[in-house]
Amino acid sequence: MPAAGLPRDARLRRAGDFAALRQASGRLGGRCFSVRWRPNGLDHARLGLAISKRVSKRAVERNRIKRLLRESFRRARTQLPPIDLVVMAREAAAGVPGNELLAEIDALWRKLPPLKPTEGAGTIAC
Repeated sequence: MPAAGLPRDARLRRAGDFAALRQASGRLGGRCFSVRWRPNGLDHARLGLAISKRVSKRAVERNRIKRLLRESFRRARTQLPPIDLVVMAREAAAGVPGNELLAEIDALWRKLPPLKPTEGAGTIAC
């Protein structure tokens, strides 16, 4: 039985990856979350999280938000284009029930623009 977790290659881990998203990226936003994205040149999407103490002073609350975001990404990542994403929680996210947070982030995943395939990618030569 395969592991249900989020594989290491599906996460943003290096500071340079986060910095690149701060420099030039697309943006989406909702009441509780802000998403920055950019194409990554890989064949899969990667997720980074930025949940600061400004959202909630309680680590329990911040960790709950992170768990919900990772779970939502894990379920949706096969339908996402090959992009890097950083999700930042807003102060309004603290105290919001989990099903409302999941509904908002799922709506943001659907709003991500599909990337156009590069020249020659995805074609089969006969």
